[in-house]
Amino acid sequence: MCGIAGYFDLERTSSRKPIPVAAMLEKLQHRGPDDSGVWQSERAALGHTRLSIIDVPGGHQPIANEDGSLHIVYNGEIYNFQNLRATLASRHRLRTRTDTEVVIHCYEEHGPDCVKLFDGMFAFALADGDELFLARDPLGVKPLYYAIVDGRLYFASEIKALLSVTEQIKEFPPGHWYHSALGWRQYFDLDAWAASAIEHRLSDPERTLRDSLTAAVEKRLVSDVPVGVFLSGGLDSSLIAALMKQHIPTLHSFSVGTAHGQDPLYARRVADYLGTVHHEYIYTEAEMLTILPTVIYHLESFDFALVRSAIANYFVARLARDFVKVVLVGEGSDELFGGYHYLKEITDEERLHRELVTITSRLHNTNLQRVDRMTMAHSIEGREPYLDLDLLKTALAIPPELKQRHGVEKWVLRKAFEGALPDEILWRQKEKFSRGAGSALVFEQIAEREISDGEFERERHLPNGLTLRSKEELYYYRIWRRFFPDSVIECLSWTTRPEAR
Repeated sequence: MCGIAGYFDLERTSSRKPIPVAAMLEKLQHRGPDDSGVWQSERAALGHTRLSIIDVPGGHQPIANEDGSLHIVYNGEIYNFQNLRATLASRHRLRTRTDTEVVIHCYEEHGPDCVKLFDGMFAFALADGDELFLARDPLGVKPLYYAIVDGRLYFASEIKALLSVTEQIKEFPPGHWYHSALGWRQYFDLDAWAASAIEHRLSDPERTLRDSLTAAVEKRLVSDVPVGVFLSGGLDSSLIAALMKQHIPTLHSFSVGTAHGQDPLYARRVADYLGTVHHEYIYTEAEMLTILPTVIYHLESFDFALVRSAIANYFVARLARDFVKVVLVGEGSDELFGGYHYLKEITDEERLHRELVTITSRLHNTNLQRVDRMTMAHSIEGREPYLDLDLLKTALAIPPELKQRHGVEKWVLRKAFEGALPDEILWRQKEKFSRGAGSALVFEQIAEREISDGEFERERHLPNGLTLRSKEELYYYRIWRRFFPDSVIECLSWTTRPEAR
């Protein structure tokens, strides 16, 4: 996992002096403390900060093709890169063992359509002579932002890296690519996938789901550095841990919470059952207050549900960084299999299916943003098996009635893995991450004490028309505003988060 930044002159001649890429990279050092590099031409500059995961001794970026006509900076993991590499080996002189080099050669052979070959998470920028190619993975697991100023396009992995250039920043949409000569294209459409999948019902949903999740976990174990798991003790992370333990005998698991939270207790039970090397950290309300500004700075959001859950994510990532460099997480399961309690109110199958697709399509601005920012704040990589594309296709083809059955959320996922975990874990009721960790109400109570009703009414309506939903959200916004201008709020897809319902 890494950070990328750079620029490209959309006009062949530009009189404006560009912002040094080094200045943008300074804001991304947490994403890649192991190495950095910059390539520059008359029209473009590509910058990279590296977190070494594959080909640790090598893999310095930017990477060029054999004749130096193409250069790339890349953030992510292509899980099928070894298969793609095998098909390229006879036609290219491969100088590294990285997936980055595979991407650049796939582009050489297939042009922008290369993105359809990649099974993984990615955001990258590729300079092709006098042209620029930008792309982001189908679901937006990896972040990418851009801005156009005086005929020059700037890009970066995080909003903060572009603030030295402009405050008019936009999010690069998931499932899209941009080519300076060809324009914008959407190459992945979740709605179309969902419509197609629901028409192809599975003959054995439980077995297909079990096989798909097992394969999704296995492919995410590819790494030259230690891999661990965030373990809350809930269904999603516990299943991931159980599948990982089959391949990693000395599996490190990590759990955090307050003294009153339930997650540490259940995580211990799962760790004991599976035999993982378990690490736990209990944090205090004072510690939560201390790290809150840092969390909001890295999160780049003041959404109250997102900030709440980011607190626990921040602590667990900090705990894990001393033991592993990659962690698998349980994000995506609730959206695909109907894990949120409000979904039980939807009795119409077609409507439930549409709602699951909708909240899955928003993950890049919700839970995926939280996991990316909190893990990268501590220079570790998070991987999400539940958002594997093959598993996504399987999940979309499972009838909604199997996801909410007998009043039980994620029923089909639980049935598919009966016997893999103790029943008290396998059938444990869904809890919000922040509530399970014990951090749900702390800042709500603080905000109620510190913000009067009058202040809330005066300040809740922001200049861009957004209305804050609670005193707690105003409390977070005041901190967020220390780091970011109101103009970048448009980068935040502001919807009612499922976690808040």
